[in-house]
Amino acid sequence: MGRAEARKAQKQRGARRAAKGAGKAGKKSGIRRLFTWKKILGTFFGLILLGMAALVAIYYWVDEPKNANADAILQSNVYKYADGTVMTRTGEKNREIVPLDRIPKEVQTAFIAIENKSFYKDRGIDVLGVARGAFVTVTGQGKAGGSTITQQYVKNYYLNQDQTATRKLKELVISLKVDSRMEKDDILAGYLNTSYFGRGAYGIQAASQAYYGIDVSKLNLEQGAYLAALLQAPSQYDWATAGEDSKRRVMIRFNGVLSNMVEMGALDEAKRQTLKFQEPIKPKPAPGTEGQKGYLLEAADAELRRQGLTEGQIKAGGWTITLNIDPKKQKALEKAVQDELESKLDRKDTKKRPVDQYVQAGATSVDPKTGAIVAMYGGTGQDAKWSSNALRTDFQPGSTFKPVVLASALETKAKTQDGKPITPNTIYNGDSRIPIVGASEPFAPQNQENKSYGQITVQEATNFSVNSAYAQMFVDARPAAVKKTALELGMADREGWPTESPAMSLGTMSANTVEMAGVYATLDRHGKKITPSIVKSAKHATREYRPMEPVGGQVISSETADTVTKVLTGVVKDGSGKNVHSSSYEAAGKTGTTESNVAAWFTGYTPELVTVVAMFGEEPGTGKQKTLTGTAGGGRAGGSSFPADIWQAYTLAALNGVDTGKFDLEDAEMGEPATPTRSTSPSNSASRSPENTPSTRSSQPVTPDPGNSSPNKPDPTRSSSTKPPTPPSPPGPTKTTPTAPDPDPTDTGIRPPAP
Repeated sequence: MGRAEARKAQKQRGARRAAKGAGKAGKKSGIRRLFTWKKILGTFFGLILLGMAALVAIYYWVDEPKNANADAILQSNVYKYADGTVMTRTGEKNREIVPLDRIPKEVQTAFIAIENKSFYKDRGIDVLGVARGAFVTVTGQGKAGGSTITQQYVKNYYLNQDQTATRKLKELVISLKVDSRMEKDDILAGYLNTSYFGRGAYGIQAASQAYYGIDVSKLNLEQGAYLAALLQAPSQYDWATAGEDSKRRVMIRFNGVLSNMVEMGALDEAKRQTLKFQEPIKPKPAPGTEGQKGYLLEAADAELRRQGLTEGQIKAGGWTITLNIDPKKQKALEKAVQDELESKLDRKDTKKRPVDQYVQAGATSVDPKTGAIVAMYGGTGQDAKWSSNALRTDFQPGSTFKPVVLASALETKAKTQDGKPITPNTIYNGDSRIPIVGASEPFAPQNQENKSYGQITVQEATNFSVNSAYAQMFVDARPAAVKKTALELGMADREGWPTESPAMSLGTMSANTVEMAGVYATLDRHGKKITPSIVKSAKHATREYRPMEPVGGQVISSETADTVTKVLTGVVKDGSGKNVHSSSYEAAGKTGTTESNVAAWFTGYTPELVTVVAMFGEEPGTGKQKTLTGTAGGGRAGGSSFPADIWQAYTLAALNGVDTGKFDLEDAEMGEPATPTRSTSPSNSASRSPENTPSTRSSQPVTPDPGNSSPNKPDPTRSSSTKPPTPPSPPGPTKTTPTAPDPDPTDTGIRPPAP
């Protein structure tokens, strides 16, 4: 190729590159023409103008109400029994309007410090606060309203407690108008006089009386700081009923009030260090809530809140709430507790009968076919015990948890350490203090009275509540699987649940009578989940409420549920629940007594009724758990004593006139029969002789139930038809330190004769 031709080819290549570059430049310039800074800024400001125009339109469209809403003036709630008769009316507003100058200045500031530090500077709304609250709620970090004091006043006085976008939008607009029309001090006074503080108290004057028994003018800063902290969640933060977690949250908010006041320059740091929390006085029941009514209302309101209604919506009034409570069964339950427990206690003579001051009873009765709570006992009355014993979760269920272990083993087809399927006829070692094989930690539980039973079936281990056999079964069934079954049956997964510890087999988690009634009702219902419900219906003129559905789907197989029920009928016929056996009904049940005898349970059921009765030992005024040993001047008060007495008296009365049926247990599978070597009686590993057992009730000593104690009942282990065996020497090491409690040295098994 010559030079001329080479130069010509080079020019052609350059031309092609130039044309290609020009094409790219053309594309870039096209994009730039579409997204110029002028267009982006124009669009942005255009949207802002449109938004402002929309806000202006909304501002003029939403009128400030001329009058207060009906909730701010007066409304009541009507509570009815299941048959439609009126139980009580509440909501006659406990409110006294007071001028702002009657409220101490430092108390006013306490509310501003925790609720709206910019109150005297803002225009009635806090845009950043609203955005922050929305972000926290949307991202699932909890609920944070972000509302100013003005917004809360508008909501309380002009609007309602509905959680809707429309109501929130109106609240924002009306707050702007109210702020421009009213003085800040007038808004603050309105806010303090319309807010709900719990205990039926509306406004700060009623709250001052309800929590500290003084006029609002006498409140000091510490008391005002608590009331300000309380306002976010009155029922949850009431010190008289709050659990440990709620008390911790209250203290966080209480300290937040004082710290914010220091930050605002309204409180000197040196003085802040001297301020201490002042515990409020004991609450008093409102008129119309005497006896069990207050407890029933407490349970109903709690259920409504769990189903999505806010406390403000409920307390605003206007509701007609019908409970599932059957007035005849309710009366029967109250009478049973009075006859079988309260009449035998002497709560006045603290020297002669000190333990009687500690005794608290709670009970829940459920129709297993519908899940309706037909009767409930919460205590002797809210004037003596404010919170319901039926709902408390600070005590363990003890051996009433053992059927859950059995249900889990059956449901998961678990096997023993030597590979045999677990059935009611499976053999376990029932020796006291036998080390548990395969446990996550060393565990050698002691049976009641340190009795050893040798080789026994699961049925017998259930009858006599043998701790060692059930601890081994728990490990065989796998702890995680047992917990899963417990939650499926209706128990709650609370903090501190001992998932892996074999001690969990003895019921060392917390529970209340409603949960345990749900567990046993699910067994009674052939494995269909029963979630006990006390609310039959709730109607309001402006709001809708759809009651929960108590009967759910199948959570365990009917074979598992029926097998457990059949085993528990054995407990009533031949075991620790033998004292409730009656020809008037067929029953299944389980006793339960916790460590140190601080709680005693009897959970029993017929085809028509599931009832859980519990006793708790609690020191008045402190809430500390105390032993029940010595109740009514007797010995150890176990599940087969007073709780079983109450259960039987109530069940006989509640089923009076009912054509009681038999359990349909055709799906029960008991497994292959087993015939272990037997002897006439259990051995006692301690150097104690078994006590003689009378055939009738008397004041003579009797032997408490193994794993569950009874101060006044014949010992079921002496039944001629099912005498537990004397065991051979336990295999394996015997020096493992047991974590189960030693027998109570004060347990004489003595109970005075019935008066």
